[in-house]
This record gives sequence, C-alpha cells and structure tokens, in this order.
Amino acid sequence: MNFSSKLLEQAVIEFGRLPGVGQKTALRLVLHLLKQPETDVVRFTEALNRLKQEIRYCTTCHNIADHTICEICASHKRDKGLICVVEDTRDVMAIENTNQYQGVYHVLGGLISPMDGVGPSDLQIESLVSRLAAGGVHEIILALSATMEGDTTIFYLYKKLKDFGVQISTIARGIAFGGELEYVDEVTLGRSIATRVPYERSIA
Repeated sequence: MNFSSKLLEQAVIEFGRLPGVGQKTALRLVLHLLKQPETDVVRFTEALNRLKQEIRYCTTCHNIADHTICEICASHKRDKGLICVVEDTRDVMAIENTNQYQGVYHVLGGLISPMDGVGPSDLQIESLVSRLAAGGVHEIILALSATMEGDTTIFYLYKKLKDFGVQISTIARGIAFGGELEYVDEVTLGRSIATRVPYERSIA
C-alpha cells in the first residue's frame, strides 16, 4: 500500500498492530480520526494514555480494576466463598453479562501451554492456593475454555487444589470443544455455570 504521507503510514502501521485489524481496516480508522474534531481525537488519545498509566490489577483476584481491589471483590453482595477461575478479564465480563453468577473470580492470566512456553509458574496459581489456604472458600468453579490448554490447566488445578476439601466444579459442556468463553452466547454460558458439575465426575 502506497501512502502519500509518512505520518499517515506510521499511524496505519500502529493501528495495524491491534489484533484482528488488517491494513485496510487500520487505514479506515486513521482516516476516520483525521475527519474528527481535534477535541475528539485528544479525548481518544488521553483515554488510551490514562488506560496504560492508571489501570490497576486487583490484588485479590487479578482482574483489571481502577483501584487495588476491584468492585466485584469489594462488593458485600458477592459470595466470597464461591470462586470462579477464569483465563482473563474477557471471561469475567462474559460471565457477568449472564447475570447468573454472584460469587467472585480469580483471573489466571492465561492457560498452561507448553507449546507456547507457558507453565504453571507463569500464571496466578499460587495466589489462588493462598486464597484457599486462608479459609472461607466452599467451592471453586473452573470456568476455562474447552480447549486442550484449558483442559490441561483444569487438570493441573484439580491436582493442586483437591486436598483443601472444597468442592471443585467445572462448567457444563454446553460449550463445544475448542470454544472460548468470550465467544459463547450469554444464555449458553449462563446455563453452563448454573448446571456445573463436580470435576471428579467429569474424569470418572
């Protein structure tokens, strides 16, 4: 693609670094911004700068937050004894959109994937163990994607947590193998959480 301006080209290159954004889409986005009032563009860039500079991660569950403790962990309406373990923040948002879960979360920050060089020590697993060791937890829901990496992570977590004497559940497999939670419709995801099953039964 030939550009009439180096500034335009550089902006398109940067937008093209975003996941799922090809060069043509990046060009459309950049040209759209050029047509907007300067105040709108400044507001846009300031929002991105604040996001990078001020975003926090909850010290309890590792979800993205505005403060050291996220709103979910801080809420008195949530069942602190029910922890839903997910891969990342997108999964928290997907589950919250079902309006069928009133517990809290634990964000692993990824899945075990030896092929990608991601091992247990790269994830927020030890902090999950610490939460259980502190007491007060009655159930862990392993709500991970129905993929090889998700199943590997679930099996590892089960071995790590089973001796704490809490119920360990997995979401019902209304989700096709290979499916990721963020792309599952809200009804199916909500039903999968509501009809969760003990993990021991799924490997029996």
